[in-house]
Amino acid sequence: MNDAIVHAANKHFSSNYFEARQKFRDYVRDAVIGEAAAYPSPARGPRGEELSTDVAWFGDRGASKVGILISATHGAEGYCGSAAQLDWLAERGYEKLKSDEAMLLIHAINPYGFAWDRRVTQEGCDLNRNFIDFTAPLPQNEGYDALADSLVPSALEGPVFAAAEAAIEKYRATYGEIAYRKARTTGQYRHATGMFFGGFGPTVARETLERIVSDYSIASRRLVLIVDYHTGLGPYGYGELQCEQASGMSGYQRARDIFGHSVTSPDLGTSSALILNGTQDDYWQRLLGDRHVYVCLEFGTYPPEVARPVLRADHWLYAYRQTEIDHKFGRDIRKRVKEHYYPDRTDWKEMVLYRSRQVHRQMMEGMSA
Repeated sequence: MNDAIVHAANKHFSSNYFEARQKFRDYVRDAVIGEAAAYPSPARGPRGEELSTDVAWFGDRGASKVGILISATHGAEGYCGSAAQLDWLAERGYEKLKSDEAMLLIHAINPYGFAWDRRVTQEGCDLNRNFIDFTAPLPQNEGYDALADSLVPSALEGPVFAAAEAAIEKYRATYGEIAYRKARTTGQYRHATGMFFGGFGPTVARETLERIVSDYSIASRRLVLIVDYHTGLGPYGYGELQCEQASGMSGYQRARDIFGHSVTSPDLGTSSALILNGTQDDYWQRLLGDRHVYVCLEFGTYPPEVARPVLRADHWLYAYRQTEIDHKFGRDIRKRVKEHYYPDRTDWKEMVLYRSRQVHRQMMEGMSA
């Protein structure tokens, strides 16, 4: 076991959003040369605390090549991304930047989800389904429509629950597992309290990202490399570098040129994720085209069938038991979400930091190449 990485893991991972935010601010302050800013959120934490997305810029403000590290797109997955960002700061990655290079760290783009241990934003949206063009017709998901009342039933036990499970199993038997996964996870835009809801319009978190991008003039750069940290898909502790369909095969090739042959693509069927609607890369593709490389660094936790009841309970709580969200019953459900997306184990945290360091190195080399 690498004692240095274990020590770093114990230091950089946090127990909640507020600890993670304070660490981020402290690490940036200690770096001295970074430029920090905070973007307040209108949402509040479980005790009414103020929330924010915090950012730090390192390097020349006029650099033509910029790397971006983003944590907590799916709030409860922010423990991983925050720790990776802190590790980059602690390892003084900014000292490796050359004269025409810069790095932008975006900490907790979805601070509500991070603070409440939910994947979704304050609007109940999956942020990684929210980047569609809302002036165009919304994507249809007839499979989800058919299963909506079963995926998030009005009861988690008894006849209603049994009927919901039977309906899901019938759908899987009739249409197959891939069709079921597509129905459940690719994004839907009709059921506001349902899973993987993409929204009826841009979320606050999306607007915050767009504001940050504007404030730092990202659209004018010659090359932008984005690493967006996620957890929950794939083998335990393995960090998969996923491309998104929005960038197509040319985006995949650009990513592979920088990050190597471990990069996966939904177009090729090599990714643990399916082709999704409204991903963050839809935004980067519209903004930058072939001047960007986006990868989702996805760390596996537990199997999908373990995730399903966890997410179902979370959505059910907010749809049907809002008065109990911050009582013991609700806190127990939120704890289960946190534990699924953040295995608080030394081996998992060690794997996260080891792979993150590799990806950060490749990213820095890619800017210099």
